[in-house]
Amino acid sequence: AGAGAGASVLYASGEESVEQLASRAERLGVNAEGVMVYSATRLEAILAAVVRERPAALVVDSIQTVFLEDATGSPGSTSQVRECATALLHAAKTAGMPVFIIGHVTKSGDIAGPRVLEHIVDVVLYMEGDADRAVRVLRGHKNRYGSVDEVGVFEMADSGLKPVPSPSALFMGERVLTADVSSAPTVTVQGSRPFMLEVQALCSERYSPEQGAPPTPAVRTAVGFKPERLQLLLAVLAKFCLSARLHQHDVFVNIVGGMKLEDPSTDVAVALAIASSFAERPLPADMAFFGEVGLGGELRPVAQSERRLAEAATMGFKRVIMPRSSASPELGKKQGVEVVLCATLADAIREALGVEPKRRAARGADGSARRGRGAAR
Repeated sequence: AGAGAGASVLYASGEESVEQLASRAERLGVNAEGVMVYSATRLEAILAAVVRERPAALVVDSIQTVFLEDATGSPGSTSQVRECATALLHAAKTAGMPVFIIGHVTKSGDIAGPRVLEHIVDVVLYMEGDADRAVRVLRGHKNRYGSVDEVGVFEMADSGLKPVPSPSALFMGERVLTADVSSAPTVTVQGSRPFMLEVQALCSERYSPEQGAPPTPAVRTAVGFKPERLQLLLAVLAKFCLSARLHQHDVFVNIVGGMKLEDPSTDVAVALAIASSFAERPLPADMAFFGEVGLGGELRPVAQSERRLAEAATMGFKRVIMPRSSASPELGKKQGVEVVLCATLADAIREALGVEPKRRAARGADGSARRGRGAAR
């Protein structure tokens, strides 16, 4: 069954009937011209339709539902997925057409089935996003013909997925500036595309020293940020910048918009959001932050600083804190942004919050610690 002969795209569905797909296409207002829908789970029948219709492209939805009669195992098994993927590879090379294979993912986010499926194909794309959020991110994990660093940002609307021309405006548009929220804007670069995100943090005192140690350790929760990176930043903050009382606080970090931050250049924003909540002082509303934090509390330079500054200026930010290392004195003048160069995370806290970070205790000749000054809270 299909939408007409001579279709340029053959959509083979093993999960939904033609009637179900037609109803969804009508609801979304999809133009069915040039698309033929074929409902089948037997791969031999799908490949026969390819020979008969000679489409310009084939879509198989999904690889876990189709099967070959000559292969062993049930649909979705290791042997079936491997043999079906190999048969589709041969069909693509013989007919000279691109084949798009849709696959299920596991709870960990990996493609279900054997790894050989990823080895056979030329490109692996992941569609990421939470069910309760409208934002979807298309991210490349393998590409034999180009970079995998590029991402596409889409928004789920009533008429389907729509590309987002300005992800920064989408993620920063809902920013709420209040004294109770510790919010730190940052600029991340995904491939060649810079966009801004909002980092929120909350520190809640779990116990006081007079109460003794709590029955359970302090909670460290990060949504959209690597937990290991959060632990590193908390250790640096406690040792070089803030009081050791930070270990007595539950710390929660959230990346607004459902995005996942893997770019180390966002370390400064996460650290300053935590410091802002701990010191109970808001960060300046017109200031953005980027830079990697080292184990010694130093700020390390990041790539594409000029593009990050330009994006911050486009979103209306007047000041940007960034690493001093390798920074040009003329940086920021072209974009109309005041650049605040900092060598350490302690310098960044001093500039952004007006809080004097704690000083490391000096050691005497006998190795004993001399008294230093802690950070005021």
